[in-house]
Amino acid sequence: MVATLALTALAACASVPHRAAAPIYSDDFTHGLAQWRLEAASPAARMTAANGVLDIDTPAGLSLWFLPRLEGPVAISFEVRAVAAGGPNDQVSDVNAFWMATDAAVPGGSVLERPRSGVFVDYDTLKTYYVGIGGNRNTTTRMRRYVGEAANRPLLPEHDKTGAADMLQPNRWFRLRLIADGNRIVVERDGAILFAMDDADPYRAGHFALRTTQSHLQVRDFRVARP
Repeated sequence: MVATLALTALAACASVPHRAAAPIYSDDFTHGLAQWRLEAASPAARMTAANGVLDIDTPAGLSLWFLPRLEGPVAISFEVRAVAAGGPNDQVSDVNAFWMATDAAVPGGSVLERPRSGVFVDYDTLKTYYVGIGGNRNTTTRMRRYVGEAANRPLLPEHDKTGAADMLQPNRWFRLRLIADGNRIVVERDGAILFAMDDADPYRAGHFALRTTQSHLQVRDFRVARP
């Protein structure tokens, strides 16, 4: 009888559908870019937000900061693809992001108080988590924990992937999910763990940015929720 009740209870639990956490913030990209701030190395960088898609087309480095400051625990997720349609920047490269980023040189640590040029090395002095999928012209996929020092981007061997399955596929949408949950730092791609880190001194608050260089990316369904 006890076993029967236990099995019944398990069946009841299995029948309850999973419900995603309600977002703290979101952007469906139908109302412009009021929630974002651009730092671009080239004046030729072009961004539009329409019909539910953020389109980023740039010949050089670019960071797009989400204006609200995020407090952990958070899970930042969005769908993204690298466009290959014959355009000059359609390189299928560099789906990158910073998250929980702070600037120790600024009172309060806000990265928004000291704008940067969009050139990649300008961000070395942040304290932040970073992921780069299909970097270096779609030859590397990496996760880093920046420590706020110029010319120092620590890279653990297990966070440096070069396999073909870890790179970008032209015009293919995938969901990227970046988690900062206390010591647990995770990057998920289409629901599978790409990178994971147990951080003894975690970054618990800060800003998020989309990052790329010489590429054409599209983004949709941006959400920030509790993990």
